[in-house]
Amino acid sequence: MQTFGLNYDVKIGRIEEFQEATRQLIEVMQGCEGHIETRLFSDVAKPNSMMIYSNWKTKAEFGDFIRSDIFRQALDAASDMLENKPTHFASQNIRLIKPSS
Repeated sequence: MQTFGLNYDVKIGRIEEFQEATRQLIEVMQGCEGHIETRLFSDVAKPNSMMIYSNWKTKAEFGDFIRSDIFRQALDAASDMLENKPTHFASQNIRLIKPSS
């Protein structure tokens, strides 16, 4: 299993819009080959600081997704909602959240 975390600082006033766009993207991801689960988290101390946490069967399958048109479109749409460039992490065989049932 491959785990990815994508960290975003969203502009104040654009949080709900970013959350809705992310919900829509997660729905698309659920139909992608190799996708296990994805969730959006917000920092309670800084509500505009968010992380998309995603588990995939393999790094290659995640790579296919991030090279897809739908992902590029989502990034383009979100770019003006962000305070700065997103950061990310990747790791194998970790699970930060309880699996969905």
